[in-house]
Amino acid sequence: MGFDQYHEPANELSDEVRTFARMIASLGEEAEAINWYEQRISVEKDKDAAAIMQNAQLEEFKHFGMDLEFLLRRKPQWRETLQGILFKDGDIVDNGENAEENIDK
Repeated sequence: MGFDQYHEPANELSDEVRTFARMIASLGEEAEAINWYEQRISVEKDKDAAAIMQNAQLEEFKHFGMDLEFLLRRKPQWRETLQGILFKDGDIVDNGENAEENIDK
């Protein structure tokens, strides 16, 4: 079974980079699971089934957050950039542009 998270030969990558690749893959998988639950919940007519799916989706969201935090602890520049975007009022694109400009300084 191949692993498509590597674009370079895995045996040439450090353990740190391989762990990083695994966490990036996990982040994507959690996002995908959140999306699948969102779609299922939107069409589910049984409210008990929908409630169970919502609970499961929250669990996936928690995992997404833990994966993201792991990555941000290893990439301080990412954290700094996201602090200029997340949980901010105003235009999202403007916030992103401003955050990027502040990092490049």
